[in-house]
Amino acid sequence: MASKKDTYWTTVIQPRDKGWHLGLRELWQKRYLLWLFVKRDITVQYKQTIFGMGWYFVAPLFSTAIYMVVFGRIANIPTDDIPQPVFYLSGICLWEYFSSCLTAVSSTFQTNAGLYGKVYFPRLVSPFSQVLGKLFRFSLQLGTFVMVYVYFVLRGVDLCPNWYLLLFPLIVLCLAGIALGLGLIVSSLTTKYRDLTNVFGTLVSLWMYATPIVYPLSYVTNPALQKVMFYNPLTALIEAFKYGAYGAGTLSWTGLAYSAGCMVVLLLIGITLFNRKQKSFIDTI
Repeated sequence: MASKKDTYWTTVIQPRDKGWHLGLRELWQKRYLLWLFVKRDITVQYKQTIFGMGWYFVAPLFSTAIYMVVFGRIANIPTDDIPQPVFYLSGICLWEYFSSCLTAVSSTFQTNAGLYGKVYFPRLVSPFSQVLGKLFRFSLQLGTFVMVYVYFVLRGVDLCPNWYLLLFPLIVLCLAGIALGLGLIVSSLTTKYRDLTNVFGTLVSLWMYATPIVYPLSYVTNPALQKVMFYNPLTALIEAFKYGAYGAGTLSWTGLAYSAGCMVVLLLIGITLFNRKQKSFIDTI
């Protein structure tokens, strides 16, 4: 029998006094758990559905058809001479990934309340797994966009892809970072103020119309609205992807730098608030 002197602990769990501690090292050490969360979210979401993952393909096409009727024919909003299916799908795919990440991360504490109260693991695993898990759906929806894109190219439409399309991984990274950072901030606030959840849901819906998804940036001519569009960190990202994919849109390096800066600031604030709130989360919820 081992004596008391020989007894030691392999892992010590204790609160940290430093509020600025990000906990990324611990997150990396538990990366296997991160993968399990990602796998769980992918398999559970459409496990008991008729079409299964087919909804990943149907949803953007259905949204595109509605936008073509409402914004294309009724509102008669131009698309910079780009075929409407291609124009709308390019914005829908990016927006759907951003909004789904933002919504999922913002409800992290409420969604995992039961799990948090039973076992300890790095709490950041949950929001990070949401962002990574949504990449799977995004890749399938992006495949739908590519098929529609190739269809119009084969029909002789000159879409003019260029080398700026290589910025696409950085664009997705910025979208994921902004959604993660802002979602962590909202999640930390809504644990105490539940009514903010409804307000936030409305703001996200309005945010889409302040982003050039269903209209080109060139369509906005009002100086005041142009300033609003500039301060929207998603504007430069969406426009950069459109510019690289079919040569239409506005590529602004200043705007891209601003978006990247917003991502860094939101991540630092979000992770810090999240780590502070998790100490008293169970008592508050």
